[in-house]
Amino acid sequence: MHTYLFIAKRYLFSKKKKNFINIISIISVIGVAVGTMALVIVMSVFNGLQEFTMDLYSAHNPEIRITPAQGKTFEINDSLLNVIRQVKGVKALTEIMEDNALLRYGENQLAVNVKGVSDNFLEQYQIQDNQLISGELIVKKEGTAYALIGAQVQTQLGVSLQDDMKPMICWYPRKQKKISLDPNNAFTRKAILPSGILSIDQYFDKSNIIVPIEFADELMSYGNKRTSLEIKTTDYKLVSSIQSELKNRLPTQFIIKNREEQQANIIKAVRIERLFVFIAFASILGIASFNIFFSLAMLAIEKQKDIAILFSMGASKKFIKRIFLAEGGLIAFIGTLIGLILGLLVCFTQQELGFIPLSPSQPYPIKIILTDLIYIAITIVVITYIASFVPAKNATNLNISEQL
Repeated sequence: MHTYLFIAKRYLFSKKKKNFINIISIISVIGVAVGTMALVIVMSVFNGLQEFTMDLYSAHNPEIRITPAQGKTFEINDSLLNVIRQVKGVKALTEIMEDNALLRYGENQLAVNVKGVSDNFLEQYQIQDNQLISGELIVKKEGTAYALIGAQVQTQLGVSLQDDMKPMICWYPRKQKKISLDPNNAFTRKAILPSGILSIDQYFDKSNIIVPIEFADELMSYGNKRTSLEIKTTDYKLVSSIQSELKNRLPTQFIIKNREEQQANIIKAVRIERLFVFIAFASILGIASFNIFFSLAMLAIEKQKDIAILFSMGASKKFIKRIFLAEGGLIAFIGTLIGLILGLLVCFTQQELGFIPLSPSQPYPIKIILTDLIYIAITIVVITYIASFVPAKNATNLNISEQL
């Protein structure tokens, strides 16, 4: 052990009766510990929220989505589909035909997003059992088309799954050069029965229905055009490599996005909020570091005779400065270690027991990331060094003749 570190340790863990300086040092350790614990918990909560958001939207957001760079639709053919299917790691390719339409049920009506999907759509989406409120998870049965509708769509229209004699009516404007004032000529109308009610997230629930792609084509008359292609991989870890491969193989007229890029605005908002919270708590740690500043400043005053003796024995100013920097470092290290242990203990307890609920059936999400702990440690080292530098420097400006 270096001599200056040994002296700093003796000053901090003095066996003598605790004095005012020792009390301030203990308060400094507690302040760093509480600040560190708070940072660990808050960062882990935001990590959990980000992952929870990703999982929430994954029920209707694919792992990879291909859309046109210009316009709303693009033409598909066997050649294009085969190029995509031949990429290693592609498990399912779902064709999508999607647009807004007017949905009527009895006297009620609502503007909704009609999403036509090919038969393998259940391979694509991770719809959980608790997200199907009632009914069946089907869009086609014995050649008959059915619709899965959002929970709020069902509430606003008053849709009943039990009434097979009362279908929903989709209205979609016809593609024609001359606009007709007669709604019978201006709109295509198609009837469809609901098969199930889905509750996935607020966006989906309030304005979305899922139908077979054949029904969507009869309604929208897109023919061999699609609004997007959605890809499910054999392993989510392959998403990045598959996305890169598709960008190399497909023309530039396509935009290829992974799930995170599809939710860019939401993820960006969570990360910005996370950054500002980190800055706020780091600022609180900075305020707590004033205790380190005052404890070292008063320690330098109390230990003036010791410093004078060390100078007379040939110690340099650099050596004296290292003693007080090491003192501040020990306070920060002990506080950080205690804070990390307590913070991780709280996080692990929440992960295992879920004692703080987000909803009656969902515990508050927590995710611990190692890099966060490293950033927290670096932040505390920087704050501690800044807080310790001035007292350590002042301790070297001692007039030896006045102390000996």
